[in-house]
Amino acid sequence: MPLKIDSQQNEKIKNIVKLREAGRERKKQGLFVVEGAREINLAMAGGVEIENFYFCPDYSKNKPELAEEKIIEVSKNVFQKISWRENPDGLLAVAKIKKLALGNIKLSAKPLIIILEAVEKPGNLGAILRTADAAGADAVIINDSGTDIYNPNVIRASQGTAFTVPTVVSSIADTKEFCKKNKIKIFAAAPGAELEYTEADYNSGCAILLGAEDKGLSQDWLKAADQKIKITMRGRIDSLNVSVSAALIVFEAIRQRK
Repeated sequence: MPLKIDSQQNEKIKNIVKLREAGRERKKQGLFVVEGAREINLAMAGGVEIENFYFCPDYSKNKPELAEEKIIEVSKNVFQKISWRENPDGLLAVAKIKKLALGNIKLSAKPLIIILEAVEKPGNLGAILRTADAAGADAVIINDSGTDIYNPNVIRASQGTAFTVPTVVSSIADTKEFCKKNKIKIFAAAPGAELEYTEADYNSGCAILLGAEDKGLSQDWLKAADQKIKITMRGRIDSLNVSVSAALIVFEAIRQRK
């Protein structure tokens, strides 16, 4: 028989709330929370190790077909405390953080990579991960140690693609070296560039580089880029949302390669 929890004051339940709300707890414990059957299945398919599954029969009759010792049944009021969805499906898991380094990335013959410098908004990061998955990108590299890819809002916004695309947090220096070593040309999206993004040639191994929502790319990256590209604006504001910009450029690269 699986363990059953009916109290919101249970230590396991209180710890899930901590993991859900605080990045420092996720980092300290090496654990994160993932909610929803689709997201959990994608996490498992991506090699993420699940510590425990929390199942609420009031929301779902589809009990996970897993070892009983890993399944914890919870009451409706308990699941409402640990869930952050408006329409939960009754499945939630606590999983172990899977650390990935640049050296673990398996590159295709003609790599396509997305590099993000300090893109912190969970919704934007999640949307870019969805774009990376849709485009079949080799990897997403994040140049900001403060970015938490295991933030529940990133996982939710990514629709689970946070587990389908190799995602690495690395320094600018190491990312530059990685691109140089693997002959990957770096295209930096910058409003002041002269070259329109549709005029660049993405037919060799390349990386699409985008900066923070408010500040754009640092001078360090702008100087290191092989080519600067722009998306011409025809309205009254000078920038698109970074996730939209990423999608436009990445799929232009895909179009050219076809």
